[in-house]
Amino acid sequence: MQSNQKPLYVVIMEDLKEKILSGEYKEEQQLPTEVELAEQSGVSRITSKRALIELEREGLIYRKRGSGSYVKKQEQRGSQGEMGANTSTPIISMILPYMATSELDFIKGATDYLDTKGYYLSIHNSNWSKEREREFLLRIPKNGSNGIILYPISTISNIDVLNVLYWNDYPLVMIDQYVESLPVTSVVSDNFNGGYMIAKQLIALGHERIAFISSIAIEFRSSVRDRYQGYCKALRDHGLPVDPELTIVDFYREADMDTSNMFYKNMISRIMELGVTAIQAEHDHLAVDLLRSALEMGIQVPGQLSIAGFDDHMISSLVEVPLTTIAQDYSEIGRKAAELIVSQIEERDKSPERALVPVRLVERASTSALSDEYTAQEQI
Repeated sequence: MQSNQKPLYVVIMEDLKEKILSGEYKEEQQLPTEVELAEQSGVSRITSKRALIELEREGLIYRKRGSGSYVKKQEQRGSQGEMGANTSTPIISMILPYMATSELDFIKGATDYLDTKGYYLSIHNSNWSKEREREFLLRIPKNGSNGIILYPISTISNIDVLNVLYWNDYPLVMIDQYVESLPVTSVVSDNFNGGYMIAKQLIALGHERIAFISSIAIEFRSSVRDRYQGYCKALRDHGLPVDPELTIVDFYREADMDTSNMFYKNMISRIMELGVTAIQAEHDHLAVDLLRSALEMGIQVPGQLSIAGFDDHMISSLVEVPLTTIAQDYSEIGRKAAELIVSQIEERDKSPERALVPVRLVERASTSALSDEYTAQEQI
């Protein structure tokens, strides 16, 4: 059921609009800044900026770069002024599945580029709902947005709508993932190379039984699929078999139901009985869950079990045993996506492109060679 609660930017916008129309804010008077509005309303700066953008589009205010926002004179409102409503200041819409540190970096990278081109960025949160994502994909083009930067929930969701947007030549760039069956421009991290680097590093430390663990199915997201393919190639390149028993995927429903964390503990016990000495996790949060479960079981990390993640989220450096991981350049992904969508809009360049953004290995304390004591025990 959809909530009738107004978005926060609309609440702020309507409050400012009422004060302008009632004369509380006089003509040519400066409005509070984005930062001041954010602090007053307890919202993010992105939300307060969106409110001011909408007021500008309605022709009630004008903005001076580096100075602020000012109330227009009444006779100028709705006119063909420099930044008036009828000039339709171009807006790019970004659809994200959730809001976290990495997503803020996507936004910053895109905003930094779009600001130089005279575009504004509108943010929409699908909250991991494919129905809400679909609603945005259908509604945003009708509302006058010039293009969409989409961080999809999965590689297999809402393909029919993406197909319609593509064949109708609507400017669209995907980030984080790509769809192999549809030539939509995308900007993604080099997930294959990241998966390869982690596995190669674990092999270099002497590990030969390395489990790949993903809470979702391999086919659900291209990012996970590429990380897994990198893992497989590293094993083959180093003469190690890809053991299907050591690929554990698509269990997020069972894990969510188990509040005692016994699910992960049982998983760790099972794979260690199969001789596993290292785990390559799909992402950092999963790696942290596995690491904490191992520690609670009395397993030495990394002495008995090395664990590596992916993403270099903040938690990876703050957990009890800091995680070895792969760092993504989220800001560059956002910047490159903005560059490509502006190119589609202004140059009508529809040639599909898959831009790869390099990743880097971050070595921390959660991975090492097996301890001599544990190795000796295994040989007995």
